[in-house]
Amino acid sequence: MMMDAQQYRESLRTYSPTVYLDGRRVDSVADEAAFIPGINAVGLTYDYGLKTECAPIMTATQHTSGKVVNRLLHINTSAGDLLNKLEAVRLVCQETGCAQRYLTHDALNAIYQVAARMDHAAGSTEHMARFLNYLHTVQDRDLTLGVAMTDAKGDRSRKPHQQANPDTYVHVVERNAQGIVISGTKAIVTGAPYMHELLVMPCRNMGEADADFAVCCAVPIDAPGMTIIARPAGRPGEKAALFSNRYGQSTGVVVFDRVQVPWDRVFYEGAWEHSGHLTYHYATHHRHSCIGARAGFGDLLIGAGALMCEANGFDPGKETHLREQMVELIKITEGFYACGVAASVYGKADEFSGSFMPDAVYSNIGKLLLATQIYDMHRIAHTVSGGLIVALPGPDEDHNPATAATLADMLQANPDIPYDKRIQTARFIEDLTASYQGGWYSVISLHGGGSPAAMKQEIYRNYPIGNKVDLVERLLNRGLAAEPGTGSDRAITQNRQPGKCCAQGCTVPGQPVMVDLPNSRA
Repeated sequence: MMMDAQQYRESLRTYSPTVYLDGRRVDSVADEAAFIPGINAVGLTYDYGLKTECAPIMTATQHTSGKVVNRLLHINTSAGDLLNKLEAVRLVCQETGCAQRYLTHDALNAIYQVAARMDHAAGSTEHMARFLNYLHTVQDRDLTLGVAMTDAKGDRSRKPHQQANPDTYVHVVERNAQGIVISGTKAIVTGAPYMHELLVMPCRNMGEADADFAVCCAVPIDAPGMTIIARPAGRPGEKAALFSNRYGQSTGVVVFDRVQVPWDRVFYEGAWEHSGHLTYHYATHHRHSCIGARAGFGDLLIGAGALMCEANGFDPGKETHLREQMVELIKITEGFYACGVAASVYGKADEFSGSFMPDAVYSNIGKLLLATQIYDMHRIAHTVSGGLIVALPGPDEDHNPATAATLADMLQANPDIPYDKRIQTARFIEDLTASYQGGWYSVISLHGGGSPAAMKQEIYRNYPIGNKVDLVERLLNRGLAAEPGTGSDRAITQNRQPGKCCAQGCTVPGQPVMVDLPNSRA
């Protein structure tokens, strides 16, 4: 059954997680004012899944069950699925800033692929059968899952098994007939307090000595022994926060203290040789999704910037300096989004599971562009808006008999735009770009889904430099590829891939690519 936003919020009452916020124990997550903006953001993904006009991209038919499910719980089986997911993420994030639930999608797709890889290596069907049983339960109940991936890590120069305190990484401390017992700390869990369950995943490639740290499992949010130490979602209750008092994102440090996990919720443990594959698959899916998310945020800045120009008395189409800034903002947003589209179109079937994987190069380039250009997006919004966005008196002055009339008279610019409309737009842009919430958007854009250094590593590792070297060698007529020590055994020629213009790596002719959803970016 697909829920709506209110049903999702009510479903949180069936759990009793141990959550601390600002030094106090939270009695009811669903009623905690500091979490409402986050609950609202996730809730919108539920409501949009039920909207008739959004259904083409917000829902999909799960191929393993034949049931219609929310797009953010779906396993991708085509390039069209990847495109529709990208568009769905942009749609919900242009309304909420960050809808958070797309992390559920990214983790489910990664675990599905690694389960198939493990079964192939073992010559069994055990891992996929276990995961599909869990997947179908999640889809039938329309759950939202948090991703507990980033460990506290301790001394970054040491591997997990070398840490003075092993609990800086989540690890298996006991195996028994019922399942496994885990302890440790996950430092950054998006939306942790208002998730239904957490998917515990390794955050790095593990060696054999780190086998106990190679664990992937599902844990209910109120599992005994699990504690969440959270921060507020957005800026709840702040009058000037015209956006983030409605939508926001909490994060939490999650501490596992001998948490029992039944075997049917353990997708792998001790399989250190597969940990790198899981982190790679998740990172690629997630960076692809992040492109859609930040494009939605870019839509907010583009719209607000244009409104601010108008409220200040300018038409960007006639003012060259403003038009150039607005075009730059559009170029940045649509530029990294185009990488997401390319990653979808050039996506291909995973070797073992058959589900579709976004192209790693374009996914990482798109994420790298948005991570480093988010600050330019903020700067442009500031440039076209003027200093008023951070110099306004507080919102209480709008109703102060001693000051309101003067402010309304003196701070109106365009005679066709009422004072209150100009001020609303200014405070909206301040909230998104110049408040602590604006700084938060910058940091999650920069580091969410991995640091820029990690993306650069993946780009270099996956880009077919060897093909380009062969091209130049051929044009120079040097024939070096056939000589010992100068051909495919050279380090710079190791990365190769077949051409992209083929049915193997692209959308098969006649295959649905992306549904037509009018005004999906309106």
